[in-house]
Amino acid sequence: MRQFLRSKIHKAIVTEADVRYIGSITIDETLMNLAHLSEYEKVLVVDNTNGERVETYVIKGEPDSGTICMNGAAAHRIKKGDEVIIMAFEWSEGEPSKPINILVNEQNRFVKFL
Repeated sequence: MRQFLRSKIHKAIVTEADVRYIGSITIDETLMNLAHLSEYEKVLVVDNTNGERVETYVIKGEPDSGTICMNGAAAHRIKKGDEVIIMAFEWSEGEPSKPINILVNEQNRFVKFL
């Protein structure tokens, strides 16, 4: 069994960082649907601004809001304004499927599939 990239949101901008909230990353529901992410799914968040990497889980944000909010302890490592890549993975015994990769603009609006 091997783990493969399943989907990715590329170049998202963190809109909020709330250390008081209990863990997770809040993601605009529209982006979640485009990237085939589910609420409570585990994701890896890679910060292009400072190099940090955080594993957490997804909470559904308001559709078409552009929200990308780091919550809890992760908000100490990934700050508002940072550019991030959000990735989900899957386990497979066979060959991987082509991952779904979406590119967003500075307002976290869908630009195109990569």
